[in-house]
Parts: sequence; structure tokens; C-alpha cells
Amino acid sequence: MQLIRIAPACFIPFVAFLFLAIGTLTCQAEDSRYEAAFQQQLLPLLRTYCLDCHDSGSEISLEEDSSAAAVLKNRKLWVSALNHVRAGSMPPEDGERMDAATRKRMEQLIDGLANAVNCVQNPNAGKVALRRLNRHEYRNTIRDLTGVDYEPATGFPGDDVGYGFDNIGDVLSLPPILFEKYLDAAEYITGQAIYTPPPAEIYETSFAASSLIGAENYVGNGRLTMASNGTVGMEVQVPFGGRFKLILAAAGDQGGDEPVKVEIRTGSTKKVLEIPSSTEEEYTVEFRLGRGKRKIEISFLNDFYVKNKIDRNFHLYNVYLTGEQRKLLQPSDNDLPTSHRKLIFVKPNQKTSVESATAQVIGRLASRAFRRPATNDEVNRLSGLAAKVRGDGGTYEESIQVALQAILVSPHFIFRVEQPRSPTQGGPMPPVSEYELATRISYFLWSSMPDDELLLMAHRGQLRDPKLLLKKVGRMINDRRSNRFVESFASQWLQLRNLDIVDPDTRIYRTFDDDIRKLMRRETLTFFLGVMRDNRPVTDLLDANFTYLNEPLAKYYGIRGVSGEQFRRVSLEGTQRGGLLTHASVLTVTSNPTRTSPVKRGKWILDNLLNLPPPPAPADVPELEKSKLVGTLRERMEQHRESPACAACHNVMDPLGFALENFDAVGLWRDRDGKDAVDARGELPDGTQFDGAADLRRVLSTTRREQFVRCIAEKMLIYSLGRGTEYYDKCAIDRIVAGIKRYDYKFAYLIAAIIQSDPFQKQGFRE
Repeated sequence: MQLIRIAPACFIPFVAFLFLAIGTLTCQAEDSRYEAAFQQQLLPLLRTYCLDCHDSGSEISLEEDSSAAAVLKNRKLWVSALNHVRAGSMPPEDGERMDAATRKRMEQLIDGLANAVNCVQNPNAGKVALRRLNRHEYRNTIRDLTGVDYEPATGFPGDDVGYGFDNIGDVLSLPPILFEKYLDAAEYITGQAIYTPPPAEIYETSFAASSLIGAENYVGNGRLTMASNGTVGMEVQVPFGGRFKLILAAAGDQGGDEPVKVEIRTGSTKKVLEIPSSTEEEYTVEFRLGRGKRKIEISFLNDFYVKNKIDRNFHLYNVYLTGEQRKLLQPSDNDLPTSHRKLIFVKPNQKTSVESATAQVIGRLASRAFRRPATNDEVNRLSGLAAKVRGDGGTYEESIQVALQAILVSPHFIFRVEQPRSPTQGGPMPPVSEYELATRISYFLWSSMPDDELLLMAHRGQLRDPKLLLKKVGRMINDRRSNRFVESFASQWLQLRNLDIVDPDTRIYRTFDDDIRKLMRRETLTFFLGVMRDNRPVTDLLDANFTYLNEPLAKYYGIRGVSGEQFRRVSLEGTQRGGLLTHASVLTVTSNPTRTSPVKRGKWILDNLLNLPPPPAPADVPELEKSKLVGTLRERMEQHRESPACAACHNVMDPLGFALENFDAVGLWRDRDGKDAVDARGELPDGTQFDGAADLRRVLSTTRREQFVRCIAEKMLIYSLGRGTEYYDKCAIDRIVAGIKRYDYKFAYLIAAIIQSDPFQKQGFRE
């Protein structure tokens, strides 16, 4: 065989051409494989089960997309179709029956075509919009940065919600009123965080010389002229005791061997001033005055006269009296607020100049606030601002206050700024910087800025080491700040924030009140926190046989053996409860004021546990209470489903909701609904049957187990990224779910897998 020799100068272009050719061939092979899957596998299934109703010209046509490429272009329609197939709402009951294996195969085919993305050849980590701190993140960050809990942040304009969460970059705008609040907040926070002595009380008064007591005895004309020894005086009401300055605007006719001399006397204090100038100048004398009414006298002492030769006289124009009193003395370091000592960790002294101390303090403050090392230019500009404050008479502490105010209204603080990168389609995705990664991690788990340990790990380049990362995640989960993750993520994912606005009719549900409302919420959040902190499988959220209760909530549930106000773990063995579905918070949020709502409960399960949100109800469908349907709730719902426009969704939602009918509208167990025995049976369109909440939990935690894990993984990924997921995120979600399956879906491994995923670690592009 004859080898082809390639000149060195041509080698690199040749290799580039070779890889391009291989990539092109690979893409062509992928396209051929997708087309074959569509024509040979999916299309026959569509003809059998779908195209009778969804043919060309129908309202929702699947027939018009006659190739794999057409499916990809019409991705939104086919993803909707996929959700219906997964939920079992399609094909409908009156259509061709589809067995479980066929349904699974159709799911995989549609998923593979509609979400087709080559995870190797065409990776995309997506791109997050410049993201403002929401009001909860702002309050937490201020607390962690300065030590001040700025409660007025709760009064900021409400943050818009996208994809179920209020930390989505695309919807976090900055209205003018919010920026005004940031300015007010910065001034208040710095005033609370850094102690500065209150301003001194200033006393000032002035007298024209002609208005002094005894001035009428001396020559006037705009001034007082004493041609011989004499005294004038004034009386003042002094508001505080302290040191004062008396300033005389005076002059003298000089003569003899000494200048004009005057004596200032108040009480037993006497001081002599020399007035050597023959033109008006100011002369100052200091003394202490006690509080109250005081008399001050000014006496000309050394008159001297030689006829026709010398005449020494004293001229007085005006008199000023001024004094100041500090209200409080500077406290000792131990008496200063903790926040002050934390922020101003360096003070000017004999070894450290004020400029050096300022640069050190501002450098640390700006670096922590900006979540990355502050640049020299940023530190110099902030230090210059502080120097201007000192130049205008401000103290060192006041100068740091003003510099901190500038930091708190900087875009680098208010926004989570990431340096833009320009990945190329099909090329490697650039990673975010270590400091940007630390920020993503901290706002994911703590809703706040990175701590010193995270920033140090970023500085050392350790955040991408899997072992070190997992250990740090474990410490962060066990830190009290992870309560914020539970409060923010779990509350929004499970829609617990709606508990504040639900209004059960207390004439019907007399045991419900606002105290129980708060305890319901606390139970669910504490339960979520317990599963997370104990690193239990996330599936325990569905089927755990324990919860967290205190005595009042246990009595509400009818569970004995719990005493005291403190929440603690309680076994649910032998009760009808277990997992999130039987929490009163969830059951109340998904009910109407006067009755349960199988529709709301079924929709809640589809939305939040299976990630199969049904489409909005048609606009012309009346509410159940306003319809003319009769019979029990189940009978009325069955009549409601007779409408083809309603059946597709309600055939899935209603059975799920009816499985929870043993729990009333405020989460209490019941065997009867009024006169009728509760019927909690349900059957999904795919033939899955269950009877009651316990049976539904079994179905969700077994046959729908991976679907639930995938749902919570995607919800958590959305929350962590601050953007909605796209079709190209399927690669990352597949890896996350597959990766944590090896660890029995344990919570810490889910969090670590999300942090290690490409969308979290890298910056792609927006499509």
C-alpha cells in the first residue's frame, strides 16, 4: 500500500478539513437515522392511532408533517402531542386502544424526533439573561454582606414569575420606582451597618458692637470706639456646657510701647487679648461656659494719651460667640455594632495611612458585594469618593459609608453579571468563570452571595473537582442558609405561597384558622428540608411514611402522642397519610372555598409531580357550579367529560384528583362527602387503576417513579439557572437522571448533578 505524504505546512488545514468532513458525514448519518425512524416506525403508529382525527385540514394536524425534519421544525406541536401520549389522554378512549408497550414506543419515537439534538455534535448549554437579584435574594445578600436585615425589601415591587419561579432573568425588570428604593435602601443600610457619632450640636450668636450693654457711653458710627478705659458686655442663654470661642472684629489706635489690650471676663475666667493692628481683624479667645444665662464683659485696659502726640484707643465692630457639643462620645471597639467591626476591619493608625486603610476596606467590601475580585480601577474610584467625603469634613467612617452606598447601587451588585462569551454553533461551550460558578451555586442553594469558603475555592480553581464539590454541597445543605432554598424553591414548586390567599369557608370547616394555615405550610417545608438534609431519595417526597408535626397540627390531623409546640419527625404508620399528597397544605391549596376540587388536585399532580401541564380550559366552558349538571361531584364531573373539548384533559386530571377525595378541602380525612360515601377510585386512559391516596402514591412512586424524578430535576434546573429549559437541555436532564439513579436518587446527588451539568457550568447561546 502506498502511503500519502502530507507536507507539514498543509497538515493543520488537512486535519481541519478531515474533522469537518467527518462531522458532515456524522450529521448526514444522524439525519438519515431520524428519517428512517419517522417513516418506518412512527408514521405507521400515527396512521393507526392518530391521523383519523388529526389528518390534514383538522384543527390540530399531525399529517402535514411528513418527515423527521418537518417534525423538528414544528417542535412545539409535537412536544404537546408527546405530553398527551405520556399522560394517556391520547389516543382517546373511543379511539383505537393502545397497549402499554406500544404507548411507550410511541413516546420514545416522538421524544427522539421532536427533541432531536446531537449532544456531542451540537451541544448548547443555553444562555441566561442578565439577572437582577429578586427582593428575597437582595434581602439575604444585604444580610450576609453587611449584617443588616433590611426588612423593607419585602415592600419592594413584586417580582414577576416565569416558569413557576420568581428568579427568572427574562422577567426580572428594573422599574424606576425600584431603583429609587435601592437608593433609599443603600443610605439606610449603611447607616445601620456602620456607626458614626451623631452630628455635634452647634450654638452660634452674634452682636453688633453698638448693641452691647454700656455701648451708649462710647462713640458710635458703625463701630464702638473706647477712647478711655471702660467696659461693655452681653448676656447670653447658653443651651449646653462646653468650650466656646469668642471672636472679636476689632482694631486699635496704637501708641506708646505696647499694643491695645482688652480683657475678656466671664465669671471667674479672665483672658487678655492684644489688638496690635490699626485695621479691622478678627481675634479669638477660648473659654468654658456652663449651661444657662451667662454674662460676658469686654474691657479696654491700657488707655494712653499724650496731648497732641499720642492717643491709644480701642475700636470694636462685631462680636461672635460659637460653641459645639458632641452628643455622644465615640464608643470603644467592643461597644461598636458587630456589623461595624466586620466591615471596617482596618483603621488608620501610626502604621497604616487613611488612604491605605480605605483601600483595604473598600477592596474587600467591593469584592464580596460584586462576587468576584474588584478591579484596581473600581477600588481607586471608590477610594476617591471616600477621599472626597473626608475632604469635605467627613470622618473616616462616614467616607466608608458613602463608598458602600455606591457599591450597593452598582449594577455589579444589583445584577448577577456574567462576562459575555461567544460560543460557536457546534463548537466547544466556554465555561463560566470560577467566581461566576461560585455565584451560581450560592444563589441556587442559599439565595445569597457566596461565603468566604466558596470564594476561596473559586480562587483556587477547586469548584470543578467532583469530590470537593460534593463535600461543599453537603456542608451548604446542612448550613442554616439552605432554609432559604427550601423556602424559595419548595414554596414555589409546590405552590405553597398560594396558601396565603386561599380562603376556606370556616362556617363549613370550623377547625381551620390562620394558625393552622401557618402550621400546614411549616409542615411541608420542614418535611422537604428533612428529606434534603438527611440525604434521602427524592422519591421519599412521594411515599415517605413520616412527616413533621407539632402538637396543634397533630391534633388537627387526629394523630396522638405529639406534645409541645416544637416540630419533630412523626411516624405515619397506621394512618391514611404519607408523602406530599396528603399534606394539608397541598390539599388546601388545591381546593375551592366550599368543597374539594378533583380538577385542581389532578392538575397540580400533572404540573408539579409529572411535568405534564394540561392546556388551558376552553374559554366557553362554564364553571362546574354554574353549569346545569346534577348529581354527586363525581357524576357531574363524568357529565362534564362528555364534551370532546373537555374529555382529553379531564380524563387524566379527574381520576388523579378523585384519588384524594377522602381528604376534604382543608386536608382532613373523611369517609363521606355529605350524604354520599366517598368514592376514591380512579383509572387513567392507559388503563392504570388505583383506589385512594395510598394507591395513587404507589403508582406514582413505582410506574411513574422516573417521570417524577425527571420532573423535580427539571424544575430544580430551571430554578438554579434562572431560565426556562429548552429542547437542547434534554441532554443534560437525561444525564442528571441517569447519574443519580446509581445513587438511589438521593437528594445531595441530585443537587450535585445539577451543579455539574453543562447548563450550570457553561455558557451557550440562545435560540
